[in-house]
Amino acid sequence: MDHYTIGVDVGGTKTAYGVLDGQKNVLDHRSHPSNGECSPEAFFDQIAGNVKDLMAARGIGKEQLLGLGLGMPSFILYDQGYIVKTSALVKIKDFPARSYLSEKLGGVPVVLDNDARAAGLAEYRHGAGRGFEKILFCPVSTGISSALIIKGKPFRGTYGWAGETGHMIATPGEGVECGCGNRGCYMSWCSGGFIVKHIKNWIARGEKTIMTDLAGGIDRIDSIILERAYDQGDPMAVKAFTQMTHWLGVWFYNLYVTYNVDCFILGGGLVNMGEKLLGPARRVFDGYNHDERPVYFKTAECKEHCGVLGAAELVHAGAEEEEE
Repeated sequence: MDHYTIGVDVGGTKTAYGVLDGQKNVLDHRSHPSNGECSPEAFFDQIAGNVKDLMAARGIGKEQLLGLGLGMPSFILYDQGYIVKTSALVKIKDFPARSYLSEKLGGVPVVLDNDARAAGLAEYRHGAGRGFEKILFCPVSTGISSALIIKGKPFRGTYGWAGETGHMIATPGEGVECGCGNRGCYMSWCSGGFIVKHIKNWIARGEKTIMTDLAGGIDRIDSIILERAYDQGDPMAVKAFTQMTHWLGVWFYNLYVTYNVDCFILGGGLVNMGEKLLGPARRVFDGYNHDERPVYFKTAECKEHCGVLGAAELVHAGAEEEEE
């Protein structure tokens, strides 16, 4: 009998699904926008419905499914499978997601973990982390966070949300309020979601930019418009990039002195901006790092399948942990 795993990768803007065979090949990959306005029950009902549709489309019976791995951009009590809060989807909080989904799927085993840890597992086992004993996976996208993988095992901390370093405080009480409930965390200064909020605030103060015209309205400005404006030399776009690269570089340095891991793997949508974003951030890092020992900054290799592949790997990693 063939066996399969399903990985679900939930992001602040998109939810992706992947069906993997026994050799961990992605057989099917689908996605839809994440709906942060609905209740947790409605949110996970949609996920359960889509998983059932995928199983039906591939002819997968419940007995053939090893498990469902779910990566969420959330503070998660891993042992309980409980979501405490989700800064990018603020209504998804205080919810027993693992048990709820398992029941909706007729008892299918569900492994729930932070999305960065899931993607970090994918990169360690299949991507840019191969050959390293320890890696720090850093998604730079709608939000930012980190995942420490040591000898193939994710480090979760005491309660399960180790790695939520985007919510480390850089400027206490200053800046835009984040979904974590604080002002001044790194995420609020340099993530893709929050840089757009800064841009809109600057426009509201009367500062000029071509981004409004490029987007066709202030509400349609996003990171793609920001990059287009930057390429055209728009002063506000340059200002936004300078802010992002500064705080990303400071964040990288603080992660390095905290974990002393020599391999950073950068993933997420903003990494597609390439050296215009990552080059200056690395130079900020180098300006603070006065040691000559090598530190590698690598781009994630698993690309569009990274999140679902990593979510599916949660199932296999969980089984390995149970065997030890």
